[in-house]
Amino acid sequence: MSRRPSRTPAVRLAARIALAALLVVAGLSHLTWGRRGYRIVVPDWATGLLHTDKDTIVVASGVVEVMLGTALVALPKDRGMIGAAIAAFFVAVFPGNLHQWQTGRSAPMLDTDRKRFVRLLLQPLLVVWALWSVQ
Repeated sequence: MSRRPSRTPAVRLAARIALAALLVVAGLSHLTWGRRGYRIVVPDWATGLLHTDKDTIVVASGVVEVMLGTALVALPKDRGMIGAAIAAFFVAVFPGNLHQWQTGRSAPMLDTDRKRFVRLLLQPLLVVWALWSVQ
């Protein structure tokens, strides 16, 4: 009896590459074309908590996204730690996403209450994606 090799490693690799691409594109949007729109949705409490302004928060989150996305592909030996960091990042930004939905503030590609609500529902899937793809 012959067993077919598992496709799971290839699927996880494709999932990691797709997640890395998503993070890099999202990060670049925070640094360029979407920067102004993202400043609008940063909660006021975040600036007090982090002792900085909204633009700095947007830029920092963009830099983190680009770094995490790049590291996910460039550092395969550390992918477990990087996946955990990505999952933690997705958890960390969730309060801002919740605030955006509650206040109805638009951001790039999130210009309706429905889109903002769906984004909230996708956040746990992003966490699972980050953790699963690095196993």
